[in-house]
Amino acid sequence: VQLQASGGGLVQPGGSLRLSCTASGFTLDSYAVGWFRQAPGEEREWVSCTSSSDDVTYYAGSMKGRFSISRDNAKNTVYLQMNSLKPEDAAVYYCAADRRTLRTRARCRSLALTGQIGTFDSWGQGTQVTVSS
Repeated sequence: VQLQASGGGLVQPGGSLRLSCTASGFTLDSYAVGWFRQAPGEEREWVSCTSSSDDVTYYAGSMKGRFSISRDNAKNTVYLQMNSLKPEDAAVYYCAADRRTLRTRARCRSLALTGQIGTFDSWGQGTQVTVSS
């Protein structure tokens, strides 16, 4: 049971990347799925969250208006479209699901209000995003 993030790479400031999060061993369609990132020497922070039906989404601070989360439950995949990338966006990006609750809208809202990653699990290897000219 694991999620795998992919799609990272090197991009110039102002550029775009689309990350993908694919599940193995379970289906994502019942769970809140979040994107998170961790820069060297920093704590892991949340980036975005989507409810099971993708009708409720949240974004952390500076990501609003630049990042967009979406999901394709038929492909068991969640995406993170990142536009207008800045050097400070450089980090390892991870995805995770909270499989302990089916109240996915409330879970995303809780993550947005508190930043508490808590019960998100099924972490896999992240994908490196580097933003540099």
